[in-house]
Amino acid sequence: MSDQSTSAPPQRRTFLMVLPLIAFIGLALLFWFRLGSGDPSRIPSALIGRPAPQTALPPLEGLQDNGTQVPGLDPAAFKGKVSLVNVWASWCVPCHDEAPLLTELAKDKRFQLVGINYKDASDNARRFLGRYGNPFGRVGVDANGRASIEWGVYGVPETFVVGREGTIVYKLVGPVTPDNLRTVLMPQMEKALRAAGS
Repeated sequence: MSDQSTSAPPQRRTFLMVLPLIAFIGLALLFWFRLGSGDPSRIPSALIGRPAPQTALPPLEGLQDNGTQVPGLDPAAFKGKVSLVNVWASWCVPCHDEAPLLTELAKDKRFQLVGINYKDASDNARRFLGRYGNPFGRVGVDANGRASIEWGVYGVPETFVVGREGTIVYKLVGPVTPDNLRTVLMPQMEKALRAAGS
């Protein structure tokens, strides 16, 4: 009786062992090119061109400007003004980096800055604004994060340009930086201001 091996030929066994590695490398390359092929701050928003969410938010208790409580977020405040809406939190590291730029932006009185304080402790939020200065004319508290979901927020910080008619015209994902302020955000603000004037 001849001794015939029932196992697969060596070449086929080697191929079967290498096949999972080839599949893994292929998937890794696919993810690498898909994730690396774009600016993460340009995540599209389904809300562009739509009215800003009509969610009122309470004020940040104890936050005052010249002895008067800084108001919360009232959706009616968007009508008739170009607005820059910044979603921030004291625990957000990039928010600390962008705070001085927002303070500089607040000097431009052609538009209003509105803050949405996201899932933050009131004491920490007030301390944060005390440290950097409060650039916001309104600060709404989004304690449970529901309003931010309505705004389509992926994470903090995010900044929205809202036109005079109350429509979201641009969304910046991530912190305001000197570069994106100059190349993207201010051109979008200028565009909204021109549209508002016509």
